[in-house]
Amino acid sequence: MDVLSAKMIGSGLAAIGMAGAGVGLGVLFGNYLQAAIRNPSAAASQQTMLFLGMALTETMGLFAFVVSLLLRFG
Repeated sequence: MDVLSAKMIGSGLAAIGMAGAGVGLGVLFGNYLQAAIRNPSAAASQQTMLFLGMALTETMGLFAFVVSLLLRFG
């Protein structure tokens, strides 16, 4: 196996983390929506935690993207 094919395989495996971030965002928003429907008066107080969780989950997806690009072009 040459170096280019190893870079491609490593880059593809690192990109799997972006799919995990997408699944995490879906779970996060789905659970928030369920909780907001059950108790609408408490939904506003939990919105800041929702946005914090969203930002952290997206950051993990971006880290996976950057690692994938570094492995591909580095």
